[in-house]
Amino acid sequence: MSGTLYLCATPIGNLQDMTPRVVETLRAVDVIAAEDTRNSVKLLNHFDIHTPMTSYHEYNKVEKARQLVGRLLAGEDVALITDAGTPAISDPGEVLVAMCQEGNVPVTSLPGPSACIVALTLSGLPTRRFCFEGFLPREKKERRAVLGELAGEPRTMVLYEAPHHLKGTLAELLEALGDRRATLCRELTKRFETVMPTTLSQALAFYEKEEPRGEYVLVVAGRDREELRQEEIAAWESMSIAEHMEYYERQGMDGKAAMKQVAKDRGVGKREIYAKLHGPERES
Repeated sequence: MSGTLYLCATPIGNLQDMTPRVVETLRAVDVIAAEDTRNSVKLLNHFDIHTPMTSYHEYNKVEKARQLVGRLLAGEDVALITDAGTPAISDPGEVLVAMCQEGNVPVTSLPGPSACIVALTLSGLPTRRFCFEGFLPREKKERRAVLGELAGEPRTMVLYEAPHHLKGTLAELLEALGDRRATLCRELTKRFETVMPTTLSQALAFYEKEEPRGEYVLVVAGRDREELRQEEIAAWESMSIAEHMEYYERQGMDGKAAMKQVAKDRGVGKREIYAKLHGPERES
């Protein structure tokens, strides 16, 4: 029988957030795959854990994942940890999990701290629906594309950013999204935890004067749904009803189905669309 991969969440700042189940598991597995063994050894020493470690990070994630899957298939149990938080979230652990699933290796998650969830719950912004973006891409073309997508996103957005990139990212978000409500979180769960409800423009002005310090979680308000709806209606109304009908008929819709969709797009009743197309005659 193959071993099991354990995804073990570790504290994002406060060591007391380490769960007893994670401590027990880290002591029991055959090997711990850690993002940075130099950082993780401090955590393991604190909890008197002496399990062997191996490095698993962004630059060796494919080859090392193959090696770890081999060990798992041979019957060893492996724990995966990151420097802080839950593995496989904005993290190379997703590659290892995917390989385990392909190889029918059991995977289980030991829940615990996550900077994304902590910041979201502290933000004061809507939490029922949200999207997690993590770190924005560094490649310029891909970054512009993602920012363009986020401009129309109606859900609350959660992003990560390093201090030396914070001002540039705030400026880009302000340009792409317009001025939105935002909450900037840093040093989460630590002694000097900071939660700053603000707007993108105010945050940018603040950090033009203050030097950003620590890793940041940015929680940004989504686009107003009614504004989005009115923009969609305006876009449809820029074409004639006949053109609008033709748009759907070219996609294979029959006349009645196209008329129903046109009415929905424009926020009016189907009879109104029929009357404008055919005059005041009774709809058949």
